[in-house]
Amino acid sequence: MTSPLTRRLLFQRSAFGLGGAALTRLLQQQTAAAESLHLPARAKRVIYIHMVGAPSHLDLFDPKPELQKRSGQLCPDAFFKGKQLAFIRKQPNLQGTPETDEFAFTRCGQSGATISNLLPHLQGVADELCFIKSLHTEQFNHAPAQLFQLTGFNRFGRPSIGSWVNYGLGSENENLPGFVVLVTGNILGAGNSAWGSGFLPTRHQGVEFRSKGDPVLFLSDPPGFDRADRRSGIDAVNRLNHFRLDDVGDPEIATRISQYEMAYRMQASVPELMDTASEPESVRALYGAKPGEESFANNCLLARRLVERGVRFVQLFDQGWDHHSNLFASLKGKARQVDRPIAALIGDLKARGLLDETLVVWAAEFGRTPMAQNTSGTGEANALTGRDHHKEAYTVWMAGGGVKRGFTYGASDDLGYAVAENPVPMHDFNATILHLLGIDHERLTFRYQGRRFRLTDVHGNVIRPLLA
Repeated sequence: MTSPLTRRLLFQRSAFGLGGAALTRLLQQQTAAAESLHLPARAKRVIYIHMVGAPSHLDLFDPKPELQKRSGQLCPDAFFKGKQLAFIRKQPNLQGTPETDEFAFTRCGQSGATISNLLPHLQGVADELCFIKSLHTEQFNHAPAQLFQLTGFNRFGRPSIGSWVNYGLGSENENLPGFVVLVTGNILGAGNSAWGSGFLPTRHQGVEFRSKGDPVLFLSDPPGFDRADRRSGIDAVNRLNHFRLDDVGDPEIATRISQYEMAYRMQASVPELMDTASEPESVRALYGAKPGEESFANNCLLARRLVERGVRFVQLFDQGWDHHSNLFASLKGKARQVDRPIAALIGDLKARGLLDETLVVWAAEFGRTPMAQNTSGTGEANALTGRDHHKEAYTVWMAGGGVKRGFTYGASDDLGYAVAENPVPMHDFNATILHLLGIDHERLTFRYQGRRFRLTDVHGNVIRPLLA
């Protein structure tokens, strides 16, 4: 008598079961992603530095003599009436930069780039920087603006740029994730969705490393366990996962299997990676890094160590730039924290021959207004003075990885309010980053809910004047 054909038996006999079909589909998706890499790659990897809260670009990179001249005057009606502002509720005064030596701007290097004296170390690498002074965005609150910048959409659920790159290119090191995240301070407005994988397989999401304590949560073996025990446990769990994958064909189970294996390999690779004490004292001093300390300086040094080992996309988030009040005192403190490490990172990458293959990006979710917030009705800058969120025009920069050195693209108007020359929408910015990695942003897609999605949605043009 013939045995009945059960559901499980049917699946297992049909082209190796749905698990085989799911794995085949994953391989097809990887192949489709790899096909998007059909441009000459100028960069192999990215270090993306996100200043959470948005620095005042007007006080760091974009001096405005006319704004200085009119500081304290009521802002033009066009800057206020009918405009979206986060916190300013009555027509504000214009606000220039303090006219002191420490806030003065210096023309730096052969390029003559204007950089505030608050960033003396960055001034020293000015000829490596490629400025965009005409970036603009569609969002004026932190979480939506962060999501729009990093995922191409202003609401939760889309893959981050790091996840897209990881999906398209993967890691060059099988013992480390392709996308690693380092955070200084409290978590940003968008939360971990800023490095999430959205509808992409979850193995492409960013893995957060911590510079203090266990570098990855639950990476260490629990008390009483050794490596052999962990290997045995993973093997047992993955056998069960393979049975389940064959039964239901869920691609996320395949992801889980691969992530268990990755976690096991990371137990050996990550502690060595995170041991910055192995760096020469001269290198640690260059960054201002101290082993075991939770700091932006340590994270910059770790970023170099990560890309050196083949991690494709490293994202640094530094919190504390949302200066609605006490702007000028707070800005000095934050600039001091990041200036040396960022300049050291660029110099260190260059000295090791890595800068030409590594794209360094410095950006934030939006800029700050040329109008003052909280001036106590006096029109004069004081401890309460800040700047509100500003989406119309702001400054970001890139270095290395195929962009022009010592170059400035675009400009804001005389008061720093709107774009005056070569506007750069956010989708163009992201399209350009992908292009530098050899990825055609229109072809790096993923089918979800009946249509193909991409980072730039239906928008985006590569900013070709930036390309070296």
